[in-house]
Amino acid sequence: MKTVYMDHAATTPVRPEVLEEMLPFFTERFGNASSVYGLGRDARAAVELARRRTAKALNAAREDEIYFTSGGTESDNWAVKGAALAASSKGKHIITTAIEHHAVLHTCAFLEKRGFEVTYLPVSSDGFVTAEQVEAALRPDTVLVSVMTANNEIGTIQPVAEIGRICRERGVVFHTDAVQAVGNISLDVQEMDIDLLSLSAHKIRGPKGAGALYVRKGVKIANLMHGGAQERARRGGTYNTPGIAGLGRAIELAAQEIPEHAEKVRALRDALLEGLMERIPDVTVNGSMKDRLPGNLNVGFARVESESVLLHLDLLGIAASSGSACTSGSVDPSHVLLAIGRTPGAANGSIRFSLGETNTQEDVSRVLEVLPGIVSRLREMSPFKAE
Repeated sequence: MKTVYMDHAATTPVRPEVLEEMLPFFTERFGNASSVYGLGRDARAAVELARRRTAKALNAAREDEIYFTSGGTESDNWAVKGAALAASSKGKHIITTAIEHHAVLHTCAFLEKRGFEVTYLPVSSDGFVTAEQVEAALRPDTVLVSVMTANNEIGTIQPVAEIGRICRERGVVFHTDAVQAVGNISLDVQEMDIDLLSLSAHKIRGPKGAGALYVRKGVKIANLMHGGAQERARRGGTYNTPGIAGLGRAIELAAQEIPEHAEKVRALRDALLEGLMERIPDVTVNGSMKDRLPGNLNVGFARVESESVLLHLDLLGIAASSGSACTSGSVDPSHVLLAIGRTPGAANGSIRFSLGETNTQEDVSRVLEVLPGIVSRLREMSPFKAE
């Protein structure tokens, strides 16, 4: 039975070109990138090549504005904690949104326990925050604004450039979690006035365990990790050379292919949505279909629980999600769906399909073949009746 994988927002398969880039650093080119002899210099050259590739993909002004991390969660933690702590003598007010990834929200909660005040901006029913909301929330003691570029659950793309411009004019550090956006939409940290940007390799067909944080030159940020001189003494720890090499190649390829990739997955997503609407009654799209990641589709099915739908799909070889992979195992409704006004019941009946480069029209047809029957059977067994 062929597996139909529609959970690319959770992780992606490593592409062959990326694996080829990585393999030598597990074997014959295994040196520590901090060592001074030949094997070490060879590994360090791979790290610096990845740094150049990453800087170019983001249009960073300088290569040394890229710092390698273990992934998006670490990058978010470092950005939020580091910027807040570095500026704590100026103020202790942070602005973010109610739909951020928990890597940002839980870090803000951590800082609240240490004397910071956080404003959590609400979003519209379509999942958007406005630049005007951010501007109105700014205070003399605001030291950081953190607004994600694109939401990991409902795919909404925020007005990052407008928010960045306002923050730059007011002298407030601006961070954006771009983990879902990189490789799906074009990003330019200079044009968008971004000070800090988080990204992760495994969302763009790179390896797990590798990520990066862009830090604009001149932005002060306290260290998250201590005990080493790596990354200009700002992020200690032995370089994950294979992972970093893979990240560099993955982001280089992803940036080059954005137009073609977006066109392909958007067409597949729209075909999937059209088919679902035709075949299944009482389907609701979560989030706007405008200003949305091209491969993201989050839909609610009335009178069913998403967990049951996902288990039935899995038995048929189809992989989808009920939301963020980082919250799997939680029985609580999605904080994102609650924030856009969905009831707990509606939130618990929602499925996220996130399409990627490996998907085909055949995959879409397979989902449309089996999902209507699954939903119908579950509704027949459901104690919740249509109104």
